[in-house]
Amino acid sequence: MVLKESIYADVLFFLCGKEERYMNEDKTSVFANGLLWFGAGISIAEILTGMLLAPLGMVKGAAAIIIGHCIGGIVMYYAGLIGGRTGRNAMGTVELSFGNKGALLFAGLNVIQLIGWTAVMITSAAAAANTIIDIGTAGWSIVIGILIAGWVVLGLKNLGKVNIVVIAALLILTFILSTIVFHGNGQPLPGNPLSFGNAVELAAAMPLSWLPLISDYTRTAESPQKATLMSCTAYFIASCWMFFIGMGAALFTGQNDIAAIMLQAGLGFAGIVVVLLSTVTTTFLDVFSAGVSSRHIILHMSEKKLALLACAGGVTLAIFAQAEQFQDFLYFIGSVFAPMTAILLADYFILKRDNSSQSYNWENIVLWGLGVVLYRIFLHVDTPLGNTFPVVIIMMIVSIFVQKLFHSFSFHR
Repeated sequence: MVLKESIYADVLFFLCGKEERYMNEDKTSVFANGLLWFGAGISIAEILTGMLLAPLGMVKGAAAIIIGHCIGGIVMYYAGLIGGRTGRNAMGTVELSFGNKGALLFAGLNVIQLIGWTAVMITSAAAAANTIIDIGTAGWSIVIGILIAGWVVLGLKNLGKVNIVVIAALLILTFILSTIVFHGNGQPLPGNPLSFGNAVELAAAMPLSWLPLISDYTRTAESPQKATLMSCTAYFIASCWMFFIGMGAALFTGQNDIAAIMLQAGLGFAGIVVVLLSTVTTTFLDVFSAGVSSRHIILHMSEKKLALLACAGGVTLAIFAQAEQFQDFLYFIGSVFAPMTAILLADYFILKRDNSSQSYNWENIVLWGLGVVLYRIFLHVDTPLGNTFPVVIIMMIVSIFVQKLFHSFSFHR
């Protein structure tokens, strides 16, 4: 039985920063977590990103996809494991490093980026769907928004049953799409020169984008370690597959529009199903986590209601705003979560520190600020392993060194 929502319980949880709020929640199975994240990996965004790697050619492009997903997947696994072990949601785990009030900064930024990315995902899917059947992108945005809202209303526990049918349908359709793409005979599309390091970064960016979300789902797992491993493995397989479809589409069909490829192959209705279901299974996680993060700021509303409001906000942005107007801003906000996660991983797994009883941990907040600056610097540095991974490693080392130094100084005093 799910713990009843009440203002008293919300305030008690907020003040204490403890995990009791989640103790009575329905637990999700390893299989259900795997289905959820396999669905997250099947998306138009991954296909479109995979197309960008085509100038490298199949061999180098494939290597970049695998290496990038391995890097992002490993960091994603350890971030999700914290939520699974502690029973805290993603922003609840942030309290362990930055304090129960300090975590509110990240919760607010997370809500903004999640609503923004919801709009980006809906906009991309609506444009693709409209290529196949023209009802207007605004019309498709509303249809997609209604479907996402339906997923939210069903909730995580019931989605385990629905996802079996949905993922089975997507598997069949993506197999068909793969056959179409890799049997093409078009000329490779010319593309801008792309370094191997930049390609690795693009591939790593997808799993790394889930860092501020994954604990929202592993927190309720029956077997935290197995469920987290299954989630990351399922996402790795599905996302790599989508990248290969995108790269193959550009190399073998000479097309950079996946919807046009489906239309030319006669996948009218089936193409619509791929676009809609793949977008819903991915964007649902953004919307749901926006609701979870919002609960750290707005205490008197349930996660589900806040998620529905986030969905409505994403649809509104998709209809009335140009994605290009806020996509760069979203990338900037997203960059704050790499150093945040690095500090969290160092605190939890190496230093064994828990700062959730504090309001703010200023040492880590200052370190995080320096990490954001470091991330922005690394955007202009081309490394074989991309930009995010070196930043995470450097920030973990610096965090450990600084905390050991402060502890040693305090001890001698």
